[in-house]
Amino acid sequence: MLWGMRIVVLAGGIGGARFLRGLKLAAPDADITVIGNTGDDIHLFGLKVCPDLDTVMYTLGGGINEEQGWGRTDEGFTVKEELAAYGVGPEWFGLGDRDFATHIVRTQMLAAGFPLSAVTEALCERWRPGVRLIPMSDDRVETHVAVDVDGERKAVHFQEYWVKMRASVDAQAVVPVGAEQAKPAPGVLEAVAEADVILFPPSNPVVSVGTILAVPGIREAIAEAGVPVVGLSPIVGDAPVRGMADKVLAAVGVESSAAAVAEHYGSGLLDGWLVDTVDAGVVERVEAAGIRCRAVPLMMTDPEVGTAAADMARAALALAEEVRGA
Repeated sequence: MLWGMRIVVLAGGIGGARFLRGLKLAAPDADITVIGNTGDDIHLFGLKVCPDLDTVMYTLGGGINEEQGWGRTDEGFTVKEELAAYGVGPEWFGLGDRDFATHIVRTQMLAAGFPLSAVTEALCERWRPGVRLIPMSDDRVETHVAVDVDGERKAVHFQEYWVKMRASVDAQAVVPVGAEQAKPAPGVLEAVAEADVILFPPSNPVVSVGTILAVPGIREAIAEAGVPVVGLSPIVGDAPVRGMADKVLAAVGVESSAAAVAEHYGSGLLDGWLVDTVDAGVVERVEAAGIRCRAVPLMMTDPEVGTAAADMARAALALAEEVRGA
């Protein structure tokens, strides 16, 4: 089934990108479409920045800073330093010189009237990621987080919450602003309808995969696709593999556990769920929720090589076949 298989993956940033590198190794002949989260997008210095799309593009195209998992390799920060010298911020968001070029090209193309999906396709012409990368929507969607600071509730952009505040205060609510009015980008619903398998990588279930699912029509298309939908838990041993996903899970009333995230997605969406071997004890609970569950190693121990991620991808595809044959 792997030969010519059409796989759709809903991806956030680092976790999704590294999983995709493993998926390409596990299924080299598959036709992979990636629906990328754009809720993390932000306008900085007059430029449109798409962190998750760029992380996927750079990771699969060989230009990522492997150590941090985001940004470009061999990066310099002269432009950022010069902007700071002029007193122009924000200084908390680290755009490098090479990265700036991507955002300048994107912003120019958007200003010329090209939709984000066409711009993303053009940027991928350089990077050749080996997958079809489509933003979830051409419309502007930006995730905001409600927080209480000094006794006052205010909404901040997700990037400010994640990068500047480092999720140091509890998130009271997470809102994908603009999602309700957004439409799926061209090709998104078609890819879902034509897929043989749909995968949720170990991306953040609230602000990455959850934001994609918040665009009207995408969740419904996946639920009605009639093909196996398999997810991989981003929570291992009741803690996020990376980042601070527990903070945003709490904001939507979900405990930070592999089983709770599966239940959050629900059996109406998920057919299969992979948990890490340390969470083998929750398999029964997940299956009681109507979702087939298996415990396998889920730590990407060699992100730059992708062998561990490839094993995870093989396990996800095997579970999909198991679901299909049930």
